[in-house]
Amino acid sequence: MNLLPLLRDFSAGAGAVPVFAYRGGVFISVDQFLSDVARVGAMLPDRPHLLNLCTDRYHFTVGFAAALSRGQISLLPPNHTPDLIGQLQHRYPGLYCLTDAAAALPALETVFYPASASAPADSRLPAPPIPLIPAAQTAAILFTSGSTGEPAATPKSWRALVGTGRAELERLQLRPGTVILGTVPAQHMYGLESTVLMALQGGLVLHAGRPFYTADILAELEALPRPRMLVTTPVHLRALLAETADFPLIDLLLCATAPLPLGMAVRAEERFAAPLIEIYGCTEAGQVASRRSVESSEWQPLRGLTLSQTELGTWVSGGHVNGKVLLGDVIELVDGGTFLLHGRTADLVNIAGKRTSLAHLNHQLGSIEGVHDGVFVMPDEDEEGVTRLMAFVVAPSLTAAMLTRALRLRIDAAFMPRPLCLVTSLPRNATGKLPRQAIERMLTEFAAAG
Repeated sequence: MNLLPLLRDFSAGAGAVPVFAYRGGVFISVDQFLSDVARVGAMLPDRPHLLNLCTDRYHFTVGFAAALSRGQISLLPPNHTPDLIGQLQHRYPGLYCLTDAAAALPALETVFYPASASAPADSRLPAPPIPLIPAAQTAAILFTSGSTGEPAATPKSWRALVGTGRAELERLQLRPGTVILGTVPAQHMYGLESTVLMALQGGLVLHAGRPFYTADILAELEALPRPRMLVTTPVHLRALLAETADFPLIDLLLCATAPLPLGMAVRAEERFAAPLIEIYGCTEAGQVASRRSVESSEWQPLRGLTLSQTELGTWVSGGHVNGKVLLGDVIELVDGGTFLLHGRTADLVNIAGKRTSLAHLNHQLGSIEGVHDGVFVMPDEDEEGVTRLMAFVVAPSLTAAMLTRALRLRIDAAFMPRPLCLVTSLPRNATGKLPRQAIERMLTEFAAAG
């Protein structure tokens, strides 16, 4: 049986203790982490599936590792609405929940993360050994974000998760001991790969928090020793760049989940005095490619991955990808193995014989000075069979007329939004995405108000 370790590449200098995490201003050693995994693992019920809802990233990682060591599968859905939880409970009988919240989840048997789990381990006893996990064991079932419809389940073996984490580590060339601060949840594929798996498999230090407000993000970064990195999204990065305070110096800025405007990437590198790397991937395949946005618009696939095309679209295979995965994007292959992204396949728009993508339109909208957030939406055809684009925009200092004039300079008249709706905010999820259900609610509310 092929076994892969839970932890790799943790070492310490003379007299130093290997560190795994940083939580509440205190560093947590590798030995303490292994003790916590053993303690939590011993209290988990004997069930096949676990819903890990811990919001503290360290608690989540302990629970994830404890489930792995027990041969249990962690379910990681995109949200925790009663409807979705009910679907999971029906689909996975015996499902239970692990949480560090104060209240139980009404629909499921709930296990609370114990407050005593991180009590200092008895130094007289040897630390538990690093668990060895069967490579073929299903470690997690992740679900798509629902941005194009209902969330779909994607099982991930421990081999696949280790592979994507190791491939990302190789691409980023991170030094062991680098502290990772993330604004994305660990339950999301990007967050799992870039804040949990890289820490487990690369000797990096996991930050337990997920700061939301910009001042808190900057304060947390400032308190961390270097080398340190920030794992974030374009939505969070836009809010950060609106701050006028001085930024702490970091060693790497990682961004994913949506295309990043070049101007934002340039400003981010200037403010943080660090390179910004974008990650491209999807739940089904994991991380696929990266680029440094200020240097090139082309994406470089991660080690071992190959892209190919058929009449159905672009496929990725090799490396950590299980079989062949059809990517949901319009991709242009370039000589040398790199590629260009031209938006989601489902985002293609054809009006009056002219073609574009919603991603392109959103990019042009976001480039207007004064726009804080915005999205183009393609509603269903009306009774006359006519489809007209709409746009919802957060731009407190602008009027609809001002936005329309600015858009006419950037996009073809066929794609002008009718209507253009000014709103105070968009219902983005924790990773900055707009699930299709959220968009449909906006359309319903607009129709009811009109």
